[in-house]
Amino acid sequence: MNMRNQWPVLPIVAGLASGLLTGCGTESGDSGGDGSSVVMGMSDDVLATDPASGYDPGSWLLFNNVFQSLLSFPKGGTEPEPDAAQECSFTDTRTKVYECTLKDGLKFSNGDALTSKDVKFSFDRMLEINDDAGPAIMFPMLDKVETPDDKTVVFKLKVPDATFPSKIASGAGSIVDHRSYDADGLREDGEAVGSGPYKLDSFSEDEAVFSVNENYKGTAEVQNTGVTLKFFHGDQRGLEKALLDDKVDIAYRGLTAAGISAIEASNDSSGVEVVEGSSAEVQHLVFNMDDPVAGKLGVRQAIAYLIDREALIKDVYQGTADPLYSIIPAGIAGHNTAFFDRYGARPSQAKAAAALQKEGISGKVKLTLWSTPSRYGPATDDELKAIAAQLNASGLFDADVKSVAYDQYEKDVAEGKYGVYVKGWVPDYPDADNFTAPFFGEGNVLDNNYANSTITGTLIPRTAAESNRSSTDEDYARLQDIVAEQLPVLPVWQAKQYAVVHDDVYGLENCLDASTVFRFWELNKG
Repeated sequence: MNMRNQWPVLPIVAGLASGLLTGCGTESGDSGGDGSSVVMGMSDDVLATDPASGYDPGSWLLFNNVFQSLLSFPKGGTEPEPDAAQECSFTDTRTKVYECTLKDGLKFSNGDALTSKDVKFSFDRMLEINDDAGPAIMFPMLDKVETPDDKTVVFKLKVPDATFPSKIASGAGSIVDHRSYDADGLREDGEAVGSGPYKLDSFSEDEAVFSVNENYKGTAEVQNTGVTLKFFHGDQRGLEKALLDDKVDIAYRGLTAAGISAIEASNDSSGVEVVEGSSAEVQHLVFNMDDPVAGKLGVRQAIAYLIDREALIKDVYQGTADPLYSIIPAGIAGHNTAFFDRYGARPSQAKAAAALQKEGISGKVKLTLWSTPSRYGPATDDELKAIAAQLNASGLFDADVKSVAYDQYEKDVAEGKYGVYVKGWVPDYPDADNFTAPFFGEGNVLDNNYANSTITGTLIPRTAAESNRSSTDEDYARLQDIVAEQLPVLPVWQAKQYAVVHDDVYGLENCLDASTVFRFWELNKG
């Protein structure tokens, strides 16, 4: 894997609520909801309308509403359930053969029938194109897709993978019409043909317009007559103004922590309210294990003993984040508190000094923390400056911060030029596998020269093959304990999802959960 599997972190941050919403969609063949059309603004762009290419939050938001997958995540849930499929299951004991039977009467928005041929075409096409900005990287285990008949799809895997259902339930599993897409090239006309609850009527630089797909047959029950998505291209102030001026009904992915706090303090005088949802988004400091300074365990341990997450949350993020003490975030099965247990929650200058002394370091440690200004949220530079100040206040470090534009940042990270740098992660699917294998598996996305044979040779393969996900807790605990001991990364925070909505729009709480699926169909404007 490489860093194309890295999603940008939400521009506004905070931590996962422990209690998830419950319930799931009901079967619906309705042509549309009774409510009005909803206008939503966000600071992210939609980088692709073709699911063989897009691998960013904006694009997956579009995919999850325009396309169907065989499975999908119910609101508030982390276990995939049938969507375009009537049923799916592993047909062998080794979790290497996965079979799905399609629902009857599925159609794309253009009226074409959806059959197993389209499912096979969609996966074969994605893997064939293998776009640098696409999700093909999620499926190295997929050997071939077979279609015994029009309603049956059989996935043959190269290695056991019990998380395969979650992967195909994500935006990466979007089914396209084989008559409307080239098998070996991306569609670049800004149009999309899917079988999801909505169809894409128009797509431009500044907005995308969606209407209800009359041919849809799936689990979503549509509560509105359409959605217009307006893009603010990172203009957070412009998004906030549009919300307060009643130009948009919902502001999603883009208000600053200060903006959120101000709205929450307005006591509803603005006519808008903040809706908080759960999230499995995380941010880490990453250590280059080959760096002459950060490569020393004592230096990394000293940083772990000195960082004050609570202060960062209070001073930089104004309470819109939760401290993270684990690789697997709270709310995801397998979560533990390995970093809290080993390094504590409060800074300890004495323990940091002892770690450096054991490493044979007597003077101040000169260190640069590398940042990028917006990819992982607009407060990232301020956060790293605050961390540098915490380190320097101990008298043990002489730390500074340098911020680099994202394109150059990624090149420099890949070339090993940085000793300490920041990375954020929004999961592809809500399973512990997606917080461990990409970070610590072979060819991991962190580019930090870390490898552990127990993790790569035993723990990751064994957890991937285990169909009973609750049985993986012990292995995931061991993995997190190893990482906390060896410190290739240091978890910092876990995000909450926020959206701000006018008080005549309902259903937003069903759009913000750990699955990362924003469900247009749940929105209802009264």
